[in-house]
Amino acid sequence: MKRIIVTSSILALAGSAAMAGGYTTPAPAPEVTPAPVAVAPAQFSWDGFYAGVQLGYGKANESIDGDGVVGGAHAGYLYDFGNYVLGGELAYNAANIDDSNSGAKVKSMTDLKMIAGAPYNNMLFYGTLGASYVDAEDGAGNGYSDTVPLVGIGMKYAINPKWTVGTELDYRDGNNFDGTTNDLNTTTLNLTASYKF
Repeated sequence: MKRIIVTSSILALAGSAAMAGGYTTPAPAPEVTPAPVAVAPAQFSWDGFYAGVQLGYGKANESIDGDGVVGGAHAGYLYDFGNYVLGGELAYNAANIDDSNSGAKVKSMTDLKMIAGAPYNNMLFYGTLGASYVDAEDGAGNGYSDTVPLVGIGMKYAINPKWTVGTELDYRDGNNFDGTTNDLNTTTLNLTASYKF
């Protein structure tokens, strides 16, 4: 009997110790917020017609040896294939490239060129190939002109969906210019600004 009383007492004490804290509601599980998904910015589309202006520096050598300011307007169309861009452009540059020794000068250049490039983010790196009609004047004021091959490189940067700025370097190879035995080569470096329609 003594054993039963002792055992009952121990069990009663253990039970009351276990119940001393009472029932506790479990803490709710922490709320998990999904991490934001990074969305890549949409690449600028070069598709469409554009027109603009350019201003820069020109240099002539061989039969005319001089340099000066060039500037004018351009218009073109580009088609964006995703990994590459193709198109064409017509550009006119009035020129003030004077040869101070002979008085000869390059008066203007009208360029028709194909454009092929690779887009990267909001930039387009490209090359040009085409023809340029170069109008010049000799020291006596006699005009002479020729259509010569043109090659160039450039870069355009889209500052918003409508406006782009850039730079372009073009070289025109006037071998035996206007049927003469003289050459007239011209190089231009222009800053450009274009509006995309």
